[in-house]
Amino acid sequence: MTERRSRVRRALIEREAELGTVDAALDRLTGTGPDAGGALLAFSGPAGLGKTTLLAELRRRARARSCTVLAARGGEREQSQPFHVARQLIQPQLAGTPEGELRAVLGGWYSIVGPALGLCAPEQGAPPDPQGLRDGLDWVLTHLVVRRAPVVLVLDDAHWADPESLGWLAAFAPRAEHLPLLLVVAYRPDELPAHAEAFRTLPGRAGQRPLPLAPLTPAAVAALVRGSLGDHADDAFCQEAWTVTTGNPFEAVELTAKIREKGLPPVGASAPLLRDLAAAQRGSGLIARLERLGPSTVRFAWACAVLGTAIPRELAARVASLGAEEAVDATGRLRDARILSGAGEEPDAGLEFVHPLIATAIYRSIPDALRVALHGRTAAAVVDAGLGAPAAARHLLETRPENDPWVVRTLREAAAENLRAGAPEAARRQLARALLEPPGFRERAAVLYELGCASLLTEPANTVNHLRDALAEPVDDTALRQGIVIRLAQVLSHSDHLSEASDLLAREIPRTQDPRARLRLQSEQFMWDAFNAAEPDSPTRSRRLAKLADRLTGRDLTERYVIGLRTWDACLRGEPVDVVLHHAGRVLREPFSWAYADHGFEVPVLTAMVHLYADRPWKAEELFDAGTAEFERQGWRGAHLSFAHSLRAYIRYRRGRLVEAEELARAGLRLAERVGRRTPVHWYAIAILITTLLARGRVDEAWELAREHDYGKPFPAAVVFPDSQTVYAELLLARGDAKAAVVELEAVDRRLTPRGIQNPAWCPWQLHLARAVAADDPGRARELAADAVARARAFGAPSGIGQALRVAAEVADRGEREALLRESVALLSASPAGYELACALAASGTELQDRDLLTQAVVTARDCGADGLAGRATEHLLALGGALPCGSSWQDELTEEELLAAEHAARQDETPGPERAPVPGPELSAACRKLGTDRPGLRSALRARTAAPA
Repeated sequence: MTERRSRVRRALIEREAELGTVDAALDRLTGTGPDAGGALLAFSGPAGLGKTTLLAELRRRARARSCTVLAARGGEREQSQPFHVARQLIQPQLAGTPEGELRAVLGGWYSIVGPALGLCAPEQGAPPDPQGLRDGLDWVLTHLVVRRAPVVLVLDDAHWADPESLGWLAAFAPRAEHLPLLLVVAYRPDELPAHAEAFRTLPGRAGQRPLPLAPLTPAAVAALVRGSLGDHADDAFCQEAWTVTTGNPFEAVELTAKIREKGLPPVGASAPLLRDLAAAQRGSGLIARLERLGPSTVRFAWACAVLGTAIPRELAARVASLGAEEAVDATGRLRDARILSGAGEEPDAGLEFVHPLIATAIYRSIPDALRVALHGRTAAAVVDAGLGAPAAARHLLETRPENDPWVVRTLREAAAENLRAGAPEAARRQLARALLEPPGFRERAAVLYELGCASLLTEPANTVNHLRDALAEPVDDTALRQGIVIRLAQVLSHSDHLSEASDLLAREIPRTQDPRARLRLQSEQFMWDAFNAAEPDSPTRSRRLAKLADRLTGRDLTERYVIGLRTWDACLRGEPVDVVLHHAGRVLREPFSWAYADHGFEVPVLTAMVHLYADRPWKAEELFDAGTAEFERQGWRGAHLSFAHSLRAYIRYRRGRLVEAEELARAGLRLAERVGRRTPVHWYAIAILITTLLARGRVDEAWELAREHDYGKPFPAAVVFPDSQTVYAELLLARGDAKAAVVELEAVDRRLTPRGIQNPAWCPWQLHLARAVAADDPGRARELAADAVARARAFGAPSGIGQALRVAAEVADRGEREALLRESVALLSASPAGYELACALAASGTELQDRDLLTQAVVTARDCGADGLAGRATEHLLALGGALPCGSSWQDELTEEELLAAEHAARQDETPGPERAPVPGPELSAACRKLGTDRPGLRSALRARTAAPA
């Protein structure tokens, strides 16, 4: 141990600048002043320049300052093992903790990150998405840092870290400055993979870029030589030592050890011998030195090279076919030859090579055929040792196909475990290798299906190919065939090929004999047709769907999915709101999860959304809250969570809670950006944020947002709500470009009308078009508005009728406007649509020159966060000599008067009695907006409020 410590000290010659940086970072980390805090340090340099030694000294200094140290090292052989580095960092801090305590510590992240970190087995069901898993790892590391601060995290050989861990840490690195965390990485710059480029470009708080390590100068090598061999080493000898090692600290240290071992005098006459001595430390010289140790020792060294890092001696012995005593002898000889080192800092750390350069050289010296055989033998040994299929899989990836069923079975087991743990790319590699083995004739379709599932998130185009190939195989298992068809239709739809998805299902349905399986396929076809904006015969599909759904009882999940699609279709077509809510009630009679492993989340979302259009947004929010919580529990924090945030934002927009809507929409957009631009989730996020910004009066900001995100033609083939093209036209209209808006809205007409989609509560294209053509063609504007009013009345939601009446008044002859606006205000006053009520109040007050109405408009607009509308209404009010109303007194909770008004109205509607007042009082109006319902829904909303936990 004394020799080892002295070697560390010598190797740290000429590293004063780097150690000064380390000390400064540790001072900040452990300090208490205003500059205290974390940082990121990155050291780069070719192999042998002392990165590992520098990090070892950094860890020693960190522990001396009572820092918690988390350490990991990338391994050349372990790169294909997902979360290998993450496990080294975090598992020692949590391993051994009783399950109950571990669940309490990790909370909702237990089942998401536990399998990736090797803390628990993956649960059955849908796996977390990669982003959700990264978020979970972020939380766990942050939690550890806060609990065990100050923390120093050290990653050596980052260039060899597995992609899953390295991508996570590269994304996490900027947070170090905001935590009591010093994050330190070391890597070879020429070997750092693309997904870790952040380490090259992220400066720490000290302002420096990654610190490159320089070779030692001749003077430093001379000092190292004299420190090891004695001060009598002459200059010529020391100069030659520097020349043959090129100032590489590792080679210089090894050379001096070899000189001492040989007893070579450190004088000029010995200098010519140094080149051969140095060569013996690397490449062919190293291998020749190894071979002189004997065949059993060579086999043991080969086994260690195949196993990688933290090598269990018993396992290496088994791979090398050595007995226990032979393995002990081989270990001793390899240590004496400075090939293997002693145990690491942890007593059970296993064997390690003295330097990765040695491991690489020995690994590459193994004859190709023998190296492949050793990996196969190692895979079997790993499984027999109880280390699991995933640990064996990295070795099987290095073997050649031999038509071995055990290899296929092991790779499939590993892929299934990795997929459930949130490592789809690793699962994809393993299944691709299993396919080459190849699998048996009857197993091939299953492997292709699993490969398609694994590549779904990363390679959708290849997923389609794999699933098509699987479908072309003879599949006797009807459940497997159905799974292949459903997954293929799903990926086609998510890739904007909805017609292909529908055609695939249409071909499969007639050949499916089992009635329940056939119904499941029908439900999938109905769903993707509903999302297809270019569906050729939508009315026929609607009739078939209605006929089928109306005779189903909802006895199982598939039937309820069909009924849910019938609910959505009825809403789009503007069937009476009572019909829509009746079918929605049939769907929700039993719990309706958003995270079924073998069903999509689309139908639960659609079922929730119909409540929004039916003026029951409280129910939509209740369902979205539950669904969002499910997404988060599953670790679905990519597209799923983005959809949830964006659509919750739309619900808040429709309720007139625009500030909250904007916050949620921006959260949805941030998540959508991680998924990718011009994906379905991105269209949703942008459309809803633009709609919200327009309502808030920030037209220029909305336009810049659209330009930044390339929001415009071509619009997606999938149905998006709010409709993307309609939102774009509304933006053009707000900017004063009525002609361009007309072009877009007429295109919407041509797209939606043939499909029978005519509910203005879902898409008010007619109202926008009426406003756009009013100046040039007032007659057409009135016809469009009148038709929209009729359609809204047929549907029956007060908010939709009120909005249509307001626009009809805007384009009507002056003598007709007052009646239209009065009815609009009356309907909207008993609806949950706060922003639309503010618009109607402002329009009515302006038209009638009524200061009371304008005052109400200003207050309501302020309550909504509709700053632009509030400003315009204020101008009209002041122009009429009105007084500027005081600030908002709005509060989300019902006042006692509002609650009494709501309860009285609910009782009144249950029993015949006197005719209602044409315009609800202010207490009832506020109650409808706060409860999120129209008047007919008050009873249900009040009951839900009473049942909700405090």
